[in-house]
Amino acid sequence: YHPDKQAAGAAEAEESARRFLEIHQAWKVLGNEETKQEYDLQQREDNLTKEWPLHEQIYLEDMSWNEDEQLYTLSCRCGGNYSVSKSETSDVSLVCCDTCSLVIEIL
Repeated sequence: YHPDKQAAGAAEAEESARRFLEIHQAWKVLGNEETKQEYDLQQREDNLTKEWPLHEQIYLEDMSWNEDEQLYTLSCRCGGNYSVSKSETSDVSLVCCDTCSLVIEIL
């Protein structure tokens, strides 16, 4: 898709240039560890909301705090647990149950 490598008409050249810029932008995001982590979290969140049912919205304060493991946890109706580490709380808003397909949203 490199524009200099294309031997096409104006429409194809414009499409190739647009595609090249998209690829370049993707590389800038995924080539940087910080922006890649943000992108991965957003993708994970998008996939969860598309594929798994949202069970409940919960305030972080309503979850149990485990000092030893530095985790917030909440029991799921299936008997499993939702858990999120303290370091993830600012980046993650959707959390999967560890044994079923239910998801909670942390407010």
